Amino acid sequence: MPNHHGVKTLETTTGTRPSASASTAVIGIVGTAPAATSDDLPLNTPRLFTDIYAAIAAAGATGTLANALRAIADQVNPTVVVVRVTEGANPGATNINVIGDITTEGQKTGAKALLSAKSQLGVTPKIIGAPGFGAQEVTAALAVIAKQLDGFVYAPAIGENIAEAKTYRAGFAQRELMLLWPEFSDFSGSAVARAMGLRALIDQEVGWHKTLSNYPVQGVTGLSKGVHFDIAGVSTDASELNDSEITALIRDGGYRFWGNRTCSDEPLFAFETAVRSGAAVREIIRESLRWAIDKPLTKWLIKDIVDTGNAALRGLVSQGYLIGAKMWYDPAKNAASALAGGKLIIDYDYTPCAPLESLTINQRITSEYYSDIPAIS
Repeated sequence: MPNHHGVKTLETTTGTRPSASASTAVIGIVGTAPAATSDDLPLNTPRLFTDIYAAIAAAGATGTLANALRAIADQVNPTVVVVRVTEGANPGATNINVIGDITTEGQKTGAKALLSAKSQLGVTPKIIGAPGFGAQEVTAALAVIAKQLDGFVYAPAIGENIAEAKTYRAGFAQRELMLLWPEFSDFSGSAVARAMGLRALIDQEVGWHKTLSNYPVQGVTGLSKGVHFDIAGVSTDASELNDSEITALIRDGGYRFWGNRTCSDEPLFAFETAVRSGAAVREIIRESLRWAIDKPLTKWLIKDIVDTGNAALRGLVSQGYLIGAKMWYDPAKNAASALAGGKLIIDYDYTPCAPLESLTINQRITSEYYSDIPAIS
């Protein structure tokens, strides 16, 4: 080794790394657009639009995508991944096209094409829906895809009345799913499309820790069914729907979604915010620690990982996205043989923000304020 005469500088890369952010407002939508061309909107292919009005132009005037994209645009101009499918000979055949499949050549079709968005487009859809398609098999398939994408699905609770909607709701137990009832009066699929757009808007303006509920919906002129609502929430249609984990559509100072609940059979994920917070935190932690993969596994690397993770979690807490969170290394879970084999286990926990779903105000009548009246001479 030659002698070195002078000053040599070695760059070190230890310490806490900057935290990543979560891209939660990307919409993934599936539908039909017979007037679209294969150049503008190829079939069964995820197509990225950063301007929703370009997506509206590409979809043309017919099919389910045209109205759905306009309804989303009424709320926000988000990043959208669009998958166009063909109309079948009957509704059942179209549903099959919407659900999609994996061909013998490995090509994903229909909603399954959303799974290819990351590799083909560099984005992952997180707000998933197929406005205008509410069959149980379609909704169930979308929920499976949402789970794979760490996303969330909005879908209709099918039924001509509340009792039928509740029966339909009983067929689901997925945490990644919120059901809506009834429908807005303009077109079939309007509620789902507007929920998707509103979700993206809230993510951008407030954050993923705020639920869809009690936020004004734009571009709506009526409901398909009358829904009795009272802010007191006693014996109303809206409260009956909410009791069955169905989000109600109401008119109260404008049109709004009223409900915070998912279809989860796990109480910890009963709230929409719990599910979406979990997905967002997972993405942030994964991306914040990507740099550590394949680094030499030393105690200093473990410390840097924990410090970086805790810095990311503290940031989320200080910004109000989480109530609390922490990351730690547990030696009991990391045997020397496992560490020597390149395997490391790190733990973290978090507390998501629960929505203020029920507010009780105690009212009392009293005569004590008469004592404040001054004597009259």
